[in-house]
Amino acid sequence: MLNERQKLGAWGEDIVKKYLIRNGYKILNSNYKNYFGEIDIIAKLKSKIIFIEVKTRTNRKFGLPEEAVNFIKQKKLIKTAEKYILDNRTRNEYQIDVVAVEKRDNEKIKLRHFKNAVRYF
Repeated sequence: MLNERQKLGAWGEDIVKKYLIRNGYKILNSNYKNYFGEIDIIAKLKSKIIFIEVKTRTNRKFGLPEEAVNFIKQKKLIKTAEKYILDNRTRNEYQIDVVAVEKRDNEKIKLRHFKNAVRYF
């Protein structure tokens, strides 16, 4: 059984999947996990593999949703994506995006897509 935070996260991921499909992405995997971490959505756009971290919030009490993708989270995303690439023997180019979703009390949804937001250091 999902708690409220998990339900909100799943809702945000569903919104992002619909947005991606409308914009020509093909969803390859959701909630991919390995021992390095988890990636919310793995998609393909043309020949590029896109790893997507989704952050959903109902308020800004703890800052903007995208601000939650800190240095430690970025390192985990990179390692998790690299493991996926090795396991699937893909030679495709890839990038890691962040999509922020804000749900307001009036049910208005604000979505921001940060392409290639996480890079090697």
